[in-house]
Amino acid sequence: GPLDKEEFMKQLNSFEYRKAFPDSAVQWHHFRVDPFDASRVWFTNRGHGTNLGSVPPLITEPTKNEFISPPQSCSLRFNEEGQVREYTAGYVMDRRQGNTGGLGGLLGVLYGIGKPLPFPEGQPYVMSWQRRF
Repeated sequence: GPLDKEEFMKQLNSFEYRKAFPDSAVQWHHFRVDPFDASRVWFTNRGHGTNLGSVPPLITEPTKNEFISPPQSCSLRFNEEGQVREYTAGYVMDRRQGNTGGLGGLLGVLYGIGKPLPFPEGQPYVMSWQRRF
């Protein structure tokens, strides 16, 4: 579920992203105000970076592999004082692009550098036999 500001900042600061991906490029674009909610701004994000640093326990040794993210939908919601009160990210728009197996956020980054997490959500989507049928 949603994290409060304190927990969000704790989680965000616990992973040394710039140490792991010093050449990382974030490609934010297509900013637009939500026509149905004026307090929300949507934008698209892509990115890429090479794993050149270790950040245990997730990345114990640099892989030197590059991740290339698919386009992801993100948003910021503001309060009446203009402060951000909500941030959403990692919603993949086209899972066929990039090398993250269609995963967004940190799950996709880890998959793209060859360090996927072992649970199903850390793996690319696989259509069930029931849906194929």
